[in-house]
Amino acid sequence: MSNLFVDDLSALVGFSGNPLDRLSNLRDQPDQIAAFAADPKARSLVFAGDIPVLKADPLDPHFTLAQTRDFGPSREIALLGQDEKGPLFATLFEATLASGDPLAIPGRPELLLQDLRSLAVQRRLPREVLATLAQAKSLLFWHMRHRFCSTCGQPTEVKSAGWKRECNACKAQHFPRTDPVVIMLALRGDRCLLGRQARFTTGMYSALAGFVEPGETLEEAVRREIMEESGVKIGRVKYLASQPWPFPATLMVGCFAEALSDEVIVDRTELEDARWFSRDEVRQMLNGEHPQQLGAAQPIAIARTLLHTWVNANS
Repeated sequence: MSNLFVDDLSALVGFSGNPLDRLSNLRDQPDQIAAFAADPKARSLVFAGDIPVLKADPLDPHFTLAQTRDFGPSREIALLGQDEKGPLFATLFEATLASGDPLAIPGRPELLLQDLRSLAVQRRLPREVLATLAQAKSLLFWHMRHRFCSTCGQPTEVKSAGWKRECNACKAQHFPRTDPVVIMLALRGDRCLLGRQARFTTGMYSALAGFVEPGETLEEAVRREIMEESGVKIGRVKYLASQPWPFPATLMVGCFAEALSDEVIVDRTELEDARWFSRDEVRQMLNGEHPQQLGAAQPIAIARTLLHTWVNANS
């Protein structure tokens, strides 16, 4: 039995470590949800569209519910769960565009906006706070995109403490979705296959990735995506770890893949480049020592976990 269980590498990736009891068994109990909202220890994460609102000094995304009401009428509110500090909600206000740099809110110098990816990359908040922000961002994004019934087109109403929308016209129920994405490191001997998209920062290479399609196993998705993007044939596939990725709402499923061929035929509609890298070369990339200034994915990304695990597999 012990051989079936290995270390939980998913606990090491960015946006993991959510400490909340999600209280899913209480979401359909209005009296209990009202009691959570009336709890003086209740807090809320606040989003302007998909951008977190933060207290500037010290940096903190938590607001009391009274402070949240000071922002004006909210679009949606959902119960995220509860930790040792009390209940935690997520509140959505009108969309506000922001760059990766912090932006001041006019008339509120004590507040700022900064996108979640930048907050994570810059490590400006504790990992457990980033994890709850990721939960809130994905859930609120779903609400932003599902205000009308996909069955009959009529407006939907929030139910189950923010974890369901229901159509009063046709009675259809709609639930938050998470889209699975396979991200995989193809291996052949002492080399791995990496690619880069045109939108990547200069010199950055990462593991190949793609959405899982209907009627497809994870292993089949890995084989198909690698074949489509690089022309490399894949045999065995091994799961390593997963990562919630709130851009907007996906679950990254990290895998190793056994490459059965060498020739790389790059799909230029998907990738700018793809090629084999030696283990030593990847180690240089991870350490920021590559002679051509090539680099790997940011530490918050599961692609980094795949590379680090492979590079150190025989250490």
